[in-house]
Amino acid sequence: MNRAYQTWWSPSLGRDMELLVFGHAGARILAFPTSKGRFFDWEDRGIIAALGGHIARGDIQIFAVDSVDAEAWLAPGLDAAARARRHAEYDRYLLSEVVPFTCHQNPTGVLIAAGTSFGAYHAVNFALRHPTLVTRAIGMSGPYEVTRWTDGYVDDNVYFNSPCDFIPHEHEPARLDALRRLSVILAVGRDDHARGDNERLAEILRDKGIRHALRIWDGSAHDWPWWQQMMQLYVNGAD
Repeated sequence: MNRAYQTWWSPSLGRDMELLVFGHAGARILAFPTSKGRFFDWEDRGIIAALGGHIARGDIQIFAVDSVDAEAWLAPGLDAAARARRHAEYDRYLLSEVVPFTCHQNPTGVLIAAGTSFGAYHAVNFALRHPTLVTRAIGMSGPYEVTRWTDGYVDDNVYFNSPCDFIPHEHEPARLDALRRLSVILAVGRDDHARGDNERLAEILRDKGIRHALRIWDGSAHDWPWWQQMMQLYVNGAD
């Protein structure tokens, strides 16, 4: 399969950012790593290999992005407002730099956001914030409420990046129409600590008429072997 390394200076983040591209055509997948993870995690931990047939056939093209979790929500010693601002800059990086790059590489209209653990939060949050850009979100073992990392502090950057908080109050008709064109898959283990967030978000999406599927896997299912299986199952839209 085609594999390409890309890096550029990000004006949104004020530093170099790296990513990997796998494949040559098909649905674009924006792939987020785990908590404080790196852009090469999906490759190193076997998800790319598990999806190798899809990639080689041109069914999908994966854009594996880096995280800035250690500078944002999960930054030790940084106050909550600064952590939230850094995440907002990361969202701007994805929106104004990465997504246009994917479009330049591949003009297909299908964009899937997918992630594991804290990367699931990034994938689902990005999709719900930008539903006119994203076709489907696949969240695997993710949390979806971020105020637990802000010690209860809330401002606009916190609120509008916490799906369990902002989606219940989304009433603008055009936004709701766009959200209802999304497809959201939430997969989580029965014994996973994030199960409650997944069940809560699924209920919120149901109340808003947003298409979704909540899939509870046996055990914890919070590790790469399960995430490989989840992606193989859900990449083509199976729910």
